[in-house]
Amino acid sequence: MAARISDRVGGLLLFRVAGIPVLLAPSWWIGSAIVVAFYAPFVDDLAPGTAPGVGLLMAVVLALFLGLSVLAHELGHCVVALRLGLPVRRLHLFLLGGSTEIMRTPGKPGHEGAVAGAGPAVSVVLAIMFGIGAMVMNQDGVVWVLVFQLAAANAAVAVFNLLPGLPLDGGRIVRAGVWAMTGQRATGTRVAVVGGIAVAIALVAWALYGVAEGAEDRWLRFGVCVLTAWGVVVGARSELASERRRTWPPGLTLADLIRPVLQLPAESPVADALSTSAGRGVVLVRADGVAAGLLDTAMAEKLAAASPFAPAEQAAERILPETVLLADEPGEEIVERVQRTAAWQFLVVDLEGRPAGVLHREDLRAAIEKGV
Repeated sequence: MAARISDRVGGLLLFRVAGIPVLLAPSWWIGSAIVVAFYAPFVDDLAPGTAPGVGLLMAVVLALFLGLSVLAHELGHCVVALRLGLPVRRLHLFLLGGSTEIMRTPGKPGHEGAVAGAGPAVSVVLAIMFGIGAMVMNQDGVVWVLVFQLAAANAAVAVFNLLPGLPLDGGRIVRAGVWAMTGQRATGTRVAVVGGIAVAIALVAWALYGVAEGAEDRWLRFGVCVLTAWGVVVGARSELASERRRTWPPGLTLADLIRPVLQLPAESPVADALSTSAGRGVVLVRADGVAAGLLDTAMAEKLAAASPFAPAEQAAERILPETVLLADEPGEEIVERVQRTAAWQFLVVDLEGRPAGVLHREDLRAAIEKGV
């Protein structure tokens, strides 16, 4: 599934694709061990007379091919995201499947839907390929069983991921559709989160039904469904929280948040620059008219304590393209830029490029939290 996930995940680096790391989480080994444990005796049941150890070998091969299938699914997301200009941080394979960590939120509903649909499309293609292979093979022996199971597994991955709830790909497609109809991504997220909760409830209900009916696989079904439902609920809540953090509060304008800006010579004593700023943003300008940067208050205080007459430029934070905001820039784009840029203050300029104010990250965060 495509996702935007925090940096608090890691794993074993397998390789890089176009410079993008592919990581294997420790939980993947647990999932693979479960596949091997349950599939090995299943091979013996479907292909009686199988030589000892062959069932175990086929189970290991199946686990590896399932991992490769999940990787292909995620690469589908990755390729489309890159084609649409959306940078990808990494691919991650774990117990319940995988994720593609996209560093920037799609700006259009069509882009969201295209990235989300790419993964299931790859799984469908794999299911068809393995299915054709199973049909043309002699329908006996362990190899046929393996190919048939890979076809069924990829079909199941495609169907499951297309269920209409976040954080599944189907939920992202639902969000894209609602977003396209309403013009509000946040509305699409709320609808898709409800879908995710519905998916989780359905999974638990199916698991409980199996227990009540005494199904042969009831405990395996119960464990897998409950674990999956928990993952869906956690992912849905994370998507909702992320949406709230990026939603521009209604009725708020950038002018309501920015602090007044003051221009001072870069060679001004740092102590004087601090006392003059009085809570305003300070653009330090060199003698040739080029901006040296924004005064970093914390750095300036330390410098002033040690050397109050040092040039204020020594406490300047460089003004980079990503730290410059346009006064008429859409609110959600501002939130997106601030969240992905490692800076605590941003210079706001008017349509003619003149400084109009300074936006502090903490002021924007407080406004969003208040709006929520």
